[in-house]
Amino acid sequence: MHPLDALNEIAFLLERERSSRYKSKAFRTAASAIADLDDAQLRDVAGLKRRRGIGDSTFAVIQQALAGQVPDYLADLRVHAGAAARSDLRAALRGDLHAHSEWSDGLTSIDLMVAAARDLGHEYLALTDHSPRLRVANGLSPERLRAQLEVVSGLSTPDFTLLSGIEVDILDDGGLDQEPALLDELDVVVASAHSKLRMESLPMTRRLVAAASHPRVNVLGHVTGRLVEGARGTRPPSTFEPGPVFDACAAHGVAVEINSRPERQDPPDDLIALALETGCLFSIDSDAHAPGQLSLIDYGAARAEKAGVPVDRIVTTWPLETLRAWTARTVT
Repeated sequence: MHPLDALNEIAFLLERERSSRYKSKAFRTAASAIADLDDAQLRDVAGLKRRRGIGDSTFAVIQQALAGQVPDYLADLRVHAGAAARSDLRAALRGDLHAHSEWSDGLTSIDLMVAAARDLGHEYLALTDHSPRLRVANGLSPERLRAQLEVVSGLSTPDFTLLSGIEVDILDDGGLDQEPALLDELDVVVASAHSKLRMESLPMTRRLVAAASHPRVNVLGHVTGRLVEGARGTRPPSTFEPGPVFDACAAHGVAVEINSRPERQDPPDDLIALALETGCLFSIDSDAHAPGQLSLIDYGAARAEKAGVPVDRIVTTWPLETLRAWTARTVT
């Protein structure tokens, strides 16, 4: 295989594993370093070793690929990826409504996210970087979001659509952390709580109901905020009454997100069952912060299939035209 393909696939699989961002970045940096090299330059061992961005591990990968081998590093990652969850439902997914770029707390550029989404067979992807209040995630001010919209508008093709969007923070009173007029310009609005997750049950319930009732919200993201594994440790779910929250989602046509990140597994199985019984729509999303993480929707699809969620109630299985009609339903 070509060394460039090997380096990029390793970076993708490291991102999927939510490995250290420094590891995946090292392989993406090495890929950029050799992207314009011809075969003679690649085979110039001394020159390659001196090239900035090439380290011992990436050099070894390049040499094994040039020798006609699947690099050992890549082979090991492929074995692990092959053991991941699979489901029949995965094939029905057409896109993803929750993904981040380096404009907020993602690891790569928008164009790399788009390329990865297309390689996965997606027909559409919503770019949903964070909103201003989430400073730790470099949330986008109104001015930065407007600048991003200009970039997003130029990245769609006849066979792929990059949707404009935001993961807007739900404020303590249930309001949304962005200018209302700017929210109206976006294709997709995912509303999520990121602060005061230990709020008492009654005010948290009111907070989530208000967000789910907002005329511009399309998706209620990682509703409990829990963490069940991973480098960030664990975090218990927020305390709230799920019945009124899901009633509001069903009444206003807001999709309950099935967040595919293994460290979240949000909502828990019992809440998926309750949302299903209530009549809610669902959105299976990756919440990707790097290109390889877009493939995490495998896990969300497996959970939705196990829970018996009908395909026609999963908005990310809908054709783009149907999806656009749904996301624009409240915009006047």
